[in-house]
Amino acid sequence: MNKEQQELLDEANNNYLNKCLDKKWMKENFFFDGSSNHHLYLKEEFINKCKTDSKFAENWGLKIEERELSLEERVRIYGVDKIQTNDAGYYEHSYTQFKVDEAKIPTKLITITYNDKTITSYE
Repeated sequence: MNKEQQELLDEANNNYLNKCLDKKWMKENFFFDGSSNHHLYLKEEFINKCKTDSKFAENWGLKIEERELSLEERVRIYGVDKIQTNDAGYYEHSYTQFKVDEAKIPTKLITITYNDKTITSYE
């Protein structure tokens, strides 16, 4: 994740912690993690919970989407004109894969949205 995305995650996590540590808010919004004990998530746990639990993420206004880029998307980033095609105009899969890997073209797209601000990056 890039610096801007990390700052957005920090902001969301700080908001979460501040609200959870507020006694009045806690009384009104007490929640459980499936056991009888209240669970306060640490930063990494909070981020993972937002990635895996859409209801929890929606409650805190943080949306984290990660997905693998297809070979076609990676070729577009690399530049279609840099990849040779065969006589029929098709890319040879293993050669194309080799070229985009060799050029260190990202394999993952990460999108983070918080407070109506969206930041997208590639890894």
